[in-house]
Amino acid sequence: MDKKTISRDGTPIAYTVGGEGPPVVLVTGAMTTGAFDAPLAGLLAERFTVVAYDRRGRGDSGDTPPYAVEREFEDLAALVDTVGGTAALYGMSSGAALALLAAASGLPVSRIAAYEPPYAVREGGGRQRAEYSSRLQGLLAQGRRGDAVELFVALTGASPEAIRGMRHSPAWPGLEAVAPTLAHDDAVMSDGLVPRARLASVGVPVLALAGGASPAWMREATAGAVPDGTHRVLEGQGHMVDPGVLAPVLTEFFAG
Repeated sequence: MDKKTISRDGTPIAYTVGGEGPPVVLVTGAMTTGAFDAPLAGLLAERFTVVAYDRRGRGDSGDTPPYAVEREFEDLAALVDTVGGTAALYGMSSGAALALLAAASGLPVSRIAAYEPPYAVREGGGRQRAEYSSRLQGLLAQGRRGDAVELFVALTGASPEAIRGMRHSPAWPGLEAVAPTLAHDDAVMSDGLVPRARLASVGVPVLALAGGASPAWMREATAGAVPDGTHRVLEGQGHMVDPGVLAPVLTEFFAG
């Protein structure tokens, strides 16, 4: 990240910006930094001014305690201000939920594309989220970062064999480094249920995206919770969507 802006509480937020055209801010999900969005940013930069950033507590950004989801709204507001005062947002996973909540709070955005915000739409999903939250908080309080990462990866559906392989991969230390921010994403998702009352105040067009290869519960539409929402399935895609497939869809939507 080659630039920094200062959020309302004094926290430095690191970002990159590229391209030329209407501004778009990319909001990452759990366990990722702005570098995760670099391939997508490069594709969108052909038509837009694209901002990718490290959410607080990750990469080159700071993390001023105490954490509150509202601080992340302020981080986004600072970034939007750097590109002229309004922008479209693309959020992935918990980043999609964050983008929607930020817009509901009054952030000046023009459009939102939300890829698979992991709301608990399955029966018993709320109970599972509560159990995860309690266990996560305990592990982080004990400094057991690796176990916290393992807990999160298991929640996404990874097998024990896959998790063991991850623990021995070169990427594992980087995952442990951002493990404390799992608490941030957990706070963003709250009880895990679709926050219909809050999303009803989102007054801009929303494109709710999902992958056709994702589990059925990930393909449930968020679109119905916002006044101006549409839903689209990207066939053959899973939660880790291919930027080459996603970029044309976002370009069409953000171009209006």
